[in-house]
Amino acid sequence: MVTRTLYSFTILNMSSKKGRKLTKAQKAKKLQDEEERRLQEEEDARVQAEKEEQERLERERKEKELERLESKDLERREDELNELRHLLEENHTAVTTWKADAFETAKWEKYMRCDGIPDPAVQKDINTYISLWRDDPHVDITLVLKQCSVALQLVEELEGLLRDVTDPQEGHKYQETLISLQELIHSKHQLTTEEILKKASANIDTETGNMQTVVKDDNITLCLWANLKKNPRFKGLTFEETGLGFELPKQLAVSNIAVRILHTHYDHLSILARMTHLRTHTASYRSLAGDEDVPADVDEPEQEETKEEEEVKEGSEAKQEGEDEEVQSIQGLEGRKSEASLKTRSDSAQSVGGRGSQIQTQIEALGEGDLISSSVQQTKLNQGVVDLMQYTPLGGVFYYDVFHLPPQAHQVNGWEIRQLLDKGLQVFPYPVQSSTSDENDALTCPPVGVTVTLPESVVFLETPQVAHWDVAEKQWRMDGITDVSYEEAEAKISFKMDSFQAFVLMQETYVNFPFQRWELRPLEQNSALLTVNGALIDISITIQGDQCMLQSELEKGLCHLKGKWMSGPTLQRAMLNAGVNIFGNEYTEKFVSTSSKDPLIEHAAYEQMALFASACAFSWSKWNAKCGAEHLVIQVCEHHGPDPVPRDSWRLYLLGAQRFQKLEITERSEAFSPDHSPGSEFHSTFIHMLQDDMSADGKRESNNLFVDTVQSLLCATRPLMYS
Repeated sequence: MVTRTLYSFTILNMSSKKGRKLTKAQKAKKLQDEEERRLQEEEDARVQAEKEEQERLERERKEKELERLESKDLERREDELNELRHLLEENHTAVTTWKADAFETAKWEKYMRCDGIPDPAVQKDINTYISLWRDDPHVDITLVLKQCSVALQLVEELEGLLRDVTDPQEGHKYQETLISLQELIHSKHQLTTEEILKKASANIDTETGNMQTVVKDDNITLCLWANLKKNPRFKGLTFEETGLGFELPKQLAVSNIAVRILHTHYDHLSILARMTHLRTHTASYRSLAGDEDVPADVDEPEQEETKEEEEVKEGSEAKQEGEDEEVQSIQGLEGRKSEASLKTRSDSAQSVGGRGSQIQTQIEALGEGDLISSSVQQTKLNQGVVDLMQYTPLGGVFYYDVFHLPPQAHQVNGWEIRQLLDKGLQVFPYPVQSSTSDENDALTCPPVGVTVTLPESVVFLETPQVAHWDVAEKQWRMDGITDVSYEEAEAKISFKMDSFQAFVLMQETYVNFPFQRWELRPLEQNSALLTVNGALIDISITIQGDQCMLQSELEKGLCHLKGKWMSGPTLQRAMLNAGVNIFGNEYTEKFVSTSSKDPLIEHAAYEQMALFASACAFSWSKWNAKCGAEHLVIQVCEHHGPDPVPRDSWRLYLLGAQRFQKLEITERSEAFSPDHSPGSEFHSTFIHMLQDDMSADGKRESNNLFVDTVQSLLCATRPLMYS
């Protein structure tokens, strides 16, 4: 027992000595590690200090460089602004002179034609024309359609006068004349319809025992059916040559009626809805032609507005009224004050005063910071009522009517006997009005059906919406349309309504917004191609001088537009009427999610992009949405010839209120940075910024009309805002 204890004590004692030796080694190692760590920390501190010193020196260098660039920019700012102002003035004067001469030439040529067509601007002449035509007793359909075609030309001219008029009294006269012409056109259609139906029994179809006929010209398609046989098994009829058809309930199939589907390729109802339910007061802005400030609407006293509305209502008891497809580009600069807090411009800045001998650049206007505010007062829309800012009627109006069949002629002993009515063509009441409201009324008067083949001159990018005309409220409504069936492959839509009413096919106005990307590139001197990749379709517009030509891969709906040269405003209206909208207005932001941008900075960019559109290509940048509301980012490069721009040729530019600079980042960078490209300078205008890297060929001046047309299209599409 004693031996075992001594042995254990010896082992423990040896272990204790060995542990003490390991502890000393660990301490030595620890001291060594601490010394190495201290030395490393000192080295890191030295490196960090050197790095901070280098960063400080680099910041100081950049600050000095920035101060040098800003100082240099400030020294030449006045000269650059004066040069830009001179270019804009020169362009404005040349374009204004050319347009005035063209207007006088057209006016003289029209006078020399002596074709009996009046000048709608001369009130006496147009009133005489309307009075004589109203009293004209001829009701032959061929003659009347020719007369209506002339009247429609006058309507288009009046719409143009209304777009350009600045005097409220003149505008009111044009509007009254416009409505009178539209009413008279509809009245003539009614008279010719009555005349055809009076002779229905003489034109019976041998297979059906009824009369059906189709009359067409460039402006209308008239389909008539007279119920002579009164077959209770009759369900409906399709006019194969027009793609229009209708369905009738049994009680109408046995009634003495006539059905008319009159498709006018124009819309004379929507303008009445706009006049009745909208009062718009917007600040003046450049017209579509881009050459002058034109007030979109003029504030009038409340009494005058009320009087005007009453006169419109008194003059529009018929169903049809006029439509003015007025096209506006950037209206009132969105009615917002510039958000940028900017320094006052130099003393040489000129104020805008009717754009006379001096033109103030948009850049200088930014420094002033004052914009005319605009507001839109719109009546509260009830459920089912169409908002004509959100939806656009396309393809004209379809008037779906049922009439009492006029008395037919009878042959008696070689004499033709016909009962004459003083009231003219009478509407057949359907559904029948009952003195008591009964739930069974809907069963006894079932809805009437109609089938429409979509017009070939219109592009529907989505399923068409159907709206019917509310005569009492003078507005389009989407309620009351049931059993809608759309056959996309056959381009046909069928539906039912409670009664016979005028209807239209509609599409969301901004269905092709926002843009995915865009590009403006030169093809040659005074020629460029604007391409907009919309949300659903891509559109390209070739610009040559003051003319534009639409290009698109769509095979249907645009055949009447593609490959045809026309002016910018004319092309814009044609595209809107065809359902292809890439143009914004003062209502667009309400319906489209956009990159909020200061409108003055945006317009300044369009002004200067147009000046160099023959030499530089401009394109969409993803950084434009990241740089804030007070800046724009555009890809730019000098480019000549029709070939596409090489991908590596693009450079990024940052556009602001008072400074333009080339950016260091590229489109493939991971994050946005406002740092300027090393070796580049600051400028007070975009054109001088571009000239730093531009060749001698690129500095050639473009044709004034070409510059004006490019600027107008950019202002209308606003790619920097809607992409």
